Amino acid sequence: MAEISASLVKELREETGVGMMECKKALVEANGDKTAAVKLLRERGMAIAGKKASRTANQGLVAAEVEQGGQLGVMVEVNCETDFVAKNEIFQAFVGTIVEKAKSVQGDLAEAVQAEVVAKIAEIGENIIVRRSIRYQVQGSGTAASYIHLGGKVGVLVEVGCGKAETVKTEAFRALVKDITLHIAACNPGYLVRTEVPEAVIQAEKEIYAKQVEGKPANIVEKIVLGKLEKFYSQVCLVEQGFVKDPEQTVTELLAAKSKELGDDLSIRRFTRFQVGV
Repeated sequence: MAEISASLVKELREETGVGMMECKKALVEANGDKTAAVKLLRERGMAIAGKKASRTANQGLVAAEVEQGGQLGVMVEVNCETDFVAKNEIFQAFVGTIVEKAKSVQGDLAEAVQAEVVAKIAEIGENIIVRRSIRYQVQGSGTAASYIHLGGKVGVLVEVGCGKAETVKTEAFRALVKDITLHIAACNPGYLVRTEVPEAVIQAEKEIYAKQVEGKPANIVEKIVLGKLEKFYSQVCLVEQGFVKDPEQTVTELLAAKSKELGDDLSIRRFTRFQVGV
């Protein structure tokens, strides 16, 4: 049997919100495997659903920029070792240069800026990593938009499409796009639509829900599992989430209402959300 340290129990407690004794019991049953212990706690309805089992400790910034009249959008995450450096003007200016590079680099951005990164490490005295980046080139009518939240700790890049070129210029469309970026930043959807959710994720959720109602008749279990799965979709799929400014209205319903108002067909084509160290 694996030795269950107090620090491991403490980590599991912080990540799930479950009491120390239940955390230790789950770790014992899982032979010290924290991921398996989280699953056990979720099956018992104890763990905070969806809370990640592990997080990185990186500091840094997310930055984004949109140009070409909304036709090009880029977003990057650049990591450093301390929050002190993340707030340093030299580091922030460097992140700005990485954003500029991202506009023209279509391959591996980290590789393309390796020399600049090495030079900045020598200047600042901390390790710096261009962790990830995304680049949207809009095709057809529509626009890219970005939003940076919490002083660069969270960033959003989204592409919203429409059928008519003139729609992009309307105030109502621009306001909608801004609201969508705010919603993504606040609600952290994992997927755009339910068809993007991997089958392995769906099956894992079903197993957890079935364990939670074990012992009930099969037909009842099936109904409960399907009901919980629908709720899961409404939590992780952007278009099925309740709109952050009006939770009674889903994002799909919001798009439908704005489409009717503008006499056009509006859709969210894609989105990316970066959170520093996550």
